[in-house]
Amino acid sequence: MSAEILLKVRGVSGGYHKEDIVKNISFDVLPGDFLGIIGPNGSGKTTLLRLATRVIYPRQGAILLKSKNIFAFGLKEFCRNIALASQEAAINFPFTVKEIVLMGRIPHLKRLQFETPKDIEIVQEALALTDTLHLKEKRVDELSAGERQRVILARALAQEPELLFLDEPTSHLDIGHQIQVLDLLKKLNCKNNLTVAMVLHDLNLASAYCNRIILLNNGEIFKQGSPEEVLTYQNIEAVYKTVVLVNKNPLTSKPNVLLVPEEFNDN
Repeated sequence: MSAEILLKVRGVSGGYHKEDIVKNISFDVLPGDFLGIIGPNGSGKTTLLRLATRVIYPRQGAILLKSKNIFAFGLKEFCRNIALASQEAAINFPFTVKEIVLMGRIPHLKRLQFETPKDIEIVQEALALTDTLHLKEKRVDELSAGERQRVILARALAQEPELLFLDEPTSHLDIGHQIQVLDLLKKLNCKNNLTVAMVLHDLNLASAYCNRIILLNNGEIFKQGSPEEVLTYQNIEAVYKTVVLVNKNPLTSKPNVLLVPEEFNDN
C-alpha cells in the first residue's frame, strides 16, 4: 500500500520565525485524490501548503514525494511533479497573460532553451480550459482579481504536474466561475488522473467536490476522512464555534451545511 502513496506528510511542524503554525501533522495523499483542507482563519491551512511545496522548511518531520524527501529533488524536477496555484502569487512586472502562463513550461525546458510548438500548444490548452484565452495579450496588471486567479491556475496547469496544490482557488470568483473552475479540476482529476489538494473556506464546495477532507484547528488535524466523516455538525461546531445544521444534499447525498442565525439558536 505504501508504494501507492504519492505524498507522505509525517510529523511535520513549521511556521514563521520561531513560532510553529502547524504542529505534528501527518497524512497521505494518494494518486487520484481530490483532497480538501478546511479550517478557521489562522488554523494553518496556507502554512501547510507552503510546507508541502517547499516554500518554507519544516522544523520537524518529513514530507516525502514518491518516498523521496521533497528537498532532495532538484527544483525543476520538483516542479514537474508538484505545482502550486496560490492567490498570493507574486507577479511584479506587467507581463502579458500568455507570458505568465508560459512560465509554467520552465520546468520542462533545458537551460536557455526556447519554447517549442508543443509548449505553445500546452499553454493554449491551459488558457482555454481556464476561460482566459481571450485575455492572452492583456497585461496581468489590467486584470480583475478573478481573471488573475484563473491565469495563475492556467500557469499551474501548464506545468503538467502530477499533484496540484491550490490555495483558495475560488476566493475571488463569482459563483459561475467557482463552479467552472471546480468542475474543471474534477474533470482533470477523473480523466487525467491529476491529484488535487486544495484549501477551501466554503464547506459545501469541499463537500461537493472532495473525496477526502482534512479539518485543521489551531495548527493540528482535528479530523480527516470522507466528507460524511468530517462534516458533521459536532465537528463544525467544535472547530468553528458556531451553530449549524447538516443535512444531505438532495442531488449528491453529500453533507450540506446550513448556517443558523443567532436568533434561531435556541429553537
